[in-house]
Amino acid sequence: MLKLALPKGSLEEATMKLFADANLTVRRLTARSYNATINDKRISEVCILRPQEIPSYVADGLFDMGITGRDWILETNKQVESLGELPYSKSTSQPIRLVLAVADNSHIRTKEELQDGVRISTEYVELARRYCDSLGITAKIDFSYGATEAKVPDIADAIVDVTETGRSIAAANLRIVDTIITSYTELIANPGSAADSHKKQAMQQIHTLLSGVLTAREKLLVKVNVPNSALDSVIDIMPCMKSPTVSKLFKEAGYAVEAVVPREQINVLIPELHDLGATDILAIPISMAVP
Repeated sequence: MLKLALPKGSLEEATMKLFADANLTVRRLTARSYNATINDKRISEVCILRPQEIPSYVADGLFDMGITGRDWILETNKQVESLGELPYSKSTSQPIRLVLAVADNSHIRTKEELQDGVRISTEYVELARRYCDSLGITAKIDFSYGATEAKVPDIADAIVDVTETGRSIAAANLRIVDTIITSYTELIANPGSAADSHKKQAMQQIHTLLSGVLTAREKLLVKVNVPNSALDSVIDIMPCMKSPTVSKLFKEAGYAVEAVVPREQINVLIPELHDLGATDILAIPISMAVP
């Protein structure tokens, strides 16, 4: 039913893992194959393409939906429908940032110090141009075919490039002056395909599966046994997606309480539960969590 475009390059490995974890394993003849399959009746064709190209191909109707970054949607300025963010990137769940960076020893400290004629190297020519227009300056913007950080200072005064952690920028002896946009990965659709009720339902179901996996990565299922006297205190401190599940233990010897909780809070939560008298405490990884 659906023709799907997935990103090649920096997002490729993380995307393949996400789909595999959602039981939508992408199968290719070789790791370099551009064509692939997914054993799911909702997906008829899969193609692995550069994320820069995906907004254009989806907008033109060559694919019903695709995964790319908000940065490339804005750069290409194509008319696509967003089905929702998918908060993952190359190595973290954080968004990437499109930044303006200069050499560490540059006199430029703020965006207001950019002047007419500044030389900028970037893959994001349109976004860089719009950014300079918003500052009221005329810049010489050159398309970078790679190794953008190496263009400063001999070829360019500044770069406009993406960073996930900022480490690669710092490693190139560059300094971030401004963040132009923050970009999450998104599931996008062709507007015509999204207007088809059957295709739209299938797209939403795919998004539910992918989002459920990403949510689950940040959660754990906590299960505890609680004496009658401690139930209210345990409920008070137990974070959960909606409300905890509570059931009577055998012979009314207390309660079993379980909830899906943020993984980042587990190091504080478990000792607090134990201090309140909870026993048989389990923290269990989950594969999917859909609110």
